[in-house]
Amino acid sequence: MKKVKMKNTNRSVLLGAAFLMATSAIGPGFLTQTTVFTESLLASFGFVILISIIIDIGAQINIWRIIAVSEKRAQDIANDLLPGLGYFLAFLVVIGGLAFNIGNIAGAGLGTNVLFGISAELGAILSGILAIGIFIVREAGKAMDKFAQVLGFVMIGLTLYVMFTATPPYGEAVIKTFVPDNISILAIVTLVGGTVGGYITFAGGHRLIDAGIKGKEALPEVTRSSIFGIGIASVMRIILFLAVLGVVSQGLKLDPSNPPASVFQLAAGNIGYKIFGIVMWAAAITSVVGAAYTSVSFIRTFHPWLEKHHKKIIIGFIAVSTLVFVFIGRPVLILILVGSLNGLILPIALGVMLVAAYKIKIVGDYKHPLWLTIFGAIIVITMAIMGVYSLMNGIPQLFK
Repeated sequence: MKKVKMKNTNRSVLLGAAFLMATSAIGPGFLTQTTVFTESLLASFGFVILISIIIDIGAQINIWRIIAVSEKRAQDIANDLLPGLGYFLAFLVVIGGLAFNIGNIAGAGLGTNVLFGISAELGAILSGILAIGIFIVREAGKAMDKFAQVLGFVMIGLTLYVMFTATPPYGEAVIKTFVPDNISILAIVTLVGGTVGGYITFAGGHRLIDAGIKGKEALPEVTRSSIFGIGIASVMRIILFLAVLGVVSQGLKLDPSNPPASVFQLAAGNIGYKIFGIVMWAAAITSVVGAAYTSVSFIRTFHPWLEKHHKKIIIGFIAVSTLVFVFIGRPVLILILVGSLNGLILPIALGVMLVAAYKIKIVGDYKHPLWLTIFGAIIVITMAIMGVYSLMNGIPQLFK
């Protein structure tokens, strides 16, 4: 009986970790990036999604497996590999997570504004309080898992309805996914950065460590959970892509001040606009929770005081993000920009993990599959080259 209960608990945690990672990825930036790039690339954006999914899976399987088998969080693995490297990685992730979270809080405020007509600032404050409440309860981990799962299903279900009302050209989307008219490196880097860049790919891996799911015996479950997390985020990306494609294929123009909202409104009228409010709020608030939890997980092992008070630090992280938005605001392009910069963090983080996979003092007698190492190395090199190219060429064009 106890074994069955343990198995069910593990399944719940594995599912929760997958949804935590996926809903961390599916934030306001995710909605904005997908809409903007679909409008510019049309059906050829399907190819960008396909390539990004392949890269996402390769990166996430490698990182989650190495975290699980080492039984340590990423920053501790990095410090074991090279003293000080973990602090550098933590700095990059926390700064990126904070920047993203300001955008996430803004998205939550925008969602409540659409739904209830209250100001975005008031909506952001109320949403921030709700997010903080999750970490006040005794079983914060379980509450976070359930919260991510429920809102994840809500987002996918509602966006699916809008997709069907938009009547996209499915045939053209399939063809251009494999034979695109044009390819955007900036779009690929931004999508990968927004799905597994920065803190996001570590969200589920660190959650599993916290829940005690680790070691070589847990690898099959960890691998399945990592793929499932990418699958959830990818399904949402594809559904939204088709919804946007359906709208723009009809010759309708999106509102540049809020492209995702105009997609929902043009596809399904006022009901669609209210659905956008729900989806935007759900995407934003789950990302607030995921960003705060994961960013703090990168510093909590550096000192016993940080470990003891990590919940309070998470609460402070959310509070600071909320106050920065309310009193300072955010640049219009911050979500796309940070997504691209997070794409630059990925090759560093994944490179560290791949080297660590061959250090006995970190992984013991574990043998990392050669095909995963090669797959990961290709991703590191490719993302580093594309990331630098985007930084030098693509990103400056956003500000023209």
